[in-house]
Amino acid sequence: MPKQTTSLLYPSLLLLALLPLGCKKAEPTPTPEVYVQAAHPEQGSISEQIVADATLTPLAQAAISPKVTAPVKKFLVQRGTRVKAGQLLAILENSDLAAAALDNKGTYTAAQATYDTATKATVPEDYTKATLDLAQAQATLQLNQSIVTARTQLFTQGAIPGRDLDTAKATLVQSQAVYDIAKQHLASVKAVSNQASLQAAQGTLTSAKGKYLGAEAQLSYTEIRSPINGVVTDRPLFAGETAAAGTPVITVMDTSALIAKLHVAQAQAQQLTLGAAATIAVPGITDPVAAKVSLISPALDPGSTTVEIWLRVENPKSTLKSGTPVRATITGRTVPNALLIPTEAVQTVAAGAAEGAPGSKYVMLIAADGTAHKKAVTLGIVIPESAQVLTGLTADDMVISTGAYSLEDNTKVKIGAPPDEKDEKGGAKDDKSGKSDEPAAKPAAASPAAGNKPAGKDADEK
Repeated sequence: MPKQTTSLLYPSLLLLALLPLGCKKAEPTPTPEVYVQAAHPEQGSISEQIVADATLTPLAQAAISPKVTAPVKKFLVQRGTRVKAGQLLAILENSDLAAAALDNKGTYTAAQATYDTATKATVPEDYTKATLDLAQAQATLQLNQSIVTARTQLFTQGAIPGRDLDTAKATLVQSQAVYDIAKQHLASVKAVSNQASLQAAQGTLTSAKGKYLGAEAQLSYTEIRSPINGVVTDRPLFAGETAAAGTPVITVMDTSALIAKLHVAQAQAQQLTLGAAATIAVPGITDPVAAKVSLISPALDPGSTTVEIWLRVENPKSTLKSGTPVRATITGRTVPNALLIPTEAVQTVAAGAAEGAPGSKYVMLIAADGTAHKKAVTLGIVIPESAQVLTGLTADDMVISTGAYSLEDNTKVKIGAPPDEKDEKGGAKDDKSGKSDEPAAKPAAASPAAGNKPAGKDADEK
């Protein structure tokens, strides 16, 4: 009998234990909350950042090539040598040109002597002789004129025969002819001969001088000199090799400052001014390098319809190298009191969306009831960190900065980190302090079984 009672009592107790579970009402499902980060828009200054790729070029560059073809006699510099403007860099073989220059120098010296003789001796002597000849002819003419006059009186008085008078008259005619010739010769010496002799001597001298200077120029072409201050960056030949005319033998670059050349849109270029601040990001250098706008092209590039901008970068220690590709950032216009929000808070309306024009911008706001709502905005200057809001927001709005992507309207949100992230952070702290969750978890997992097993034992015993 006790055994039968026990077998009937055990199912009854099991039904009584399961009865409260079947009668319990279902609890309503709680509304899910999305954890986000949010902040109010702030008033602040924002500057437009124009970013473009550029390449560093030297401030000045000279690829020096000879004007004559000749073997290289001697190089006086190596790659990396710093040089001054006018410094001798290399010498080409020039024996033949030196001889030609010497020959022309002798011709020039002789022409100079001839010119001096003509101007200081020959021409003055010719003039003096012509003047004296005229004076002598004039004196002879006057003498013969007086003789004719005297003999005419004597012939009238019958003191001399007519033959003597005729002889005097013939001599007077000859004297008059000699005088006329001397006078004409002096006039021609003054007007033509003297000037022509000087010009002929001057022409001979000028020709000789030109040939001499030409030979000297040809000789000077065998001396390669630097036209600028800088550093030697290329020297492709060695001594003894032939340098061809027009082919660079030495390249000199002025790298005391470098130029970063970039192209920007016309609308962006209109916001820039000479001297505007800029920075460049150089591979291998952690910190950005300061630069300034040194040139804004006055015309558009016909191929790309962009404006070429030059940034001057000081390089006193020669740490920057010509030809390095860089990323340039130029500070454009600045708005002092702008309404700013984080750039990551801005969302873009996708194509085919039910509301808003495709490509338009919006943000998610948190209402007083804790729900998120879309709000269309108009943006001004946008940089990687902040965006300027022109219309659509006020300083009192609460803008979701993180977690707004794909968030639907009227979604319940809560500002802060999700609980699982907090638990992970707390667990990480416990791990660091040497504590473990396993001992606490084991009793919690074993407690239901422990409760059920004794209950069954007590019922059997009873």
